[in-house]
Amino acid sequence: MLDIKFIRENADIIKAGAAKKLITADIDRLLAVDDERKALRQEIDNKRAEQNRRSNEIQRAQGDERVKILEAMKQLKEGMAEEEERYKTVMEEWQKLMLSVPNIPDISVPEGESDAENVEVKTWGEPTTFDFAPKSHVDLMVALDMADFERGSKVAGFRGYFLKNDGVLLANAVWQLALKHFMYKGLKPLVAPSLVRRETLLGSGYLPQGEEDLYKTQDGDFLAGTAEVATMAYYMNEQVDLENGPIQFLSFSPCFRREAGAHGKDVRGLIRVHEFFKWEQVILCKAEHDESVRLHEFVNRNTEEFIEQLGIPYHTVINCGGDLGLGQVKKYDIELWVPGEKTYREISSASYFHDFQTRRLNIRYRDAEGNLRFAHSLNSTAIPTPRILVSIVENYQQADGTIRVPEALVPYVGKSVIGPA
Repeated sequence: MLDIKFIRENADIIKAGAAKKLITADIDRLLAVDDERKALRQEIDNKRAEQNRRSNEIQRAQGDERVKILEAMKQLKEGMAEEEERYKTVMEEWQKLMLSVPNIPDISVPEGESDAENVEVKTWGEPTTFDFAPKSHVDLMVALDMADFERGSKVAGFRGYFLKNDGVLLANAVWQLALKHFMYKGLKPLVAPSLVRRETLLGSGYLPQGEEDLYKTQDGDFLAGTAEVATMAYYMNEQVDLENGPIQFLSFSPCFRREAGAHGKDVRGLIRVHEFFKWEQVILCKAEHDESVRLHEFVNRNTEEFIEQLGIPYHTVINCGGDLGLGQVKKYDIELWVPGEKTYREISSASYFHDFQTRRLNIRYRDAEGNLRFAHSLNSTAIPTPRILVSIVENYQQADGTIRVPEALVPYVGKSVIGPA
């Protein structure tokens, strides 16, 4: 959420930012409603002050004068009740409009309507080639009894899966290596809840726009699609201490996404599933643009270095305006080479938000002058499973149908080659 004063003073910039993100936001209506909100608030405050003044007078009044004051107070109270009801209605519209206003994208964000127009900024490694006909991760993992997709669909429905045997060991090895790598970078581990309240999703910016992609419980709570949601709400309505540097979490949780609108896409295998696990980097820092930019590069590079340990070719792209979410100022995607599809597939996203999320969640700190300010926030995927297994299995397959284990994962898997069970 942006500050209404900032919106009012920079309405044209906000409109341009919304257009770049292809997000509809009625800024003119918001400003008109804000005028009405402020006028009503002033009227109510004036009448409340008048009511207090009359209350003091009535203590001294007697006879007809007292009756007149009581009648005036009755009319004043009735008028206040009407205006307070009107104010409540105006506030509901104001809050709805405020929640629809997108953050302003950074000037370095390219124009574009979809991920097809994201701009490559880095490549690492050469796309893997083979002197034999390579197999897909589905065929490899089924043949080596690492996964069962048929029974997964039987038990969990569309996009269901079981990881088995060496598939479990490989996923667990990724988790352990990630824990070691990202803790070494200074992030503190946290296991976060997946079941979250609506206000946490509103605060982190996933509602109201993204509700169709969330699983909802009968109690009105939600299953989050990332540990970012719960981790950002950890300090909700609190004042944090940033004097000794940023707060840096490495959060782990199960994640759930309905993948609404993805019907027909990636229907086989582990690319697009409803239930998965993810390590997530989440950072709170001082409200300084340069610090947000520095930490954005930091979290993205952390994941790049992790992928390099696995020896998987990747490229990094900067997301265009149309591929940014409501609150994101700038975002990088890291995409891994998938030999079976001869293309790169997203494995990580790194974003910064300025105070968009913290203003919604009311997370503040005291600056050097002692003033309370909303912190800045950032997040980045550290690594998700099982999606990372797709690139590991396909890039490390061998002609005899076995799979080499990336050297960095061997100590955790306990073997260097995955062969027939």
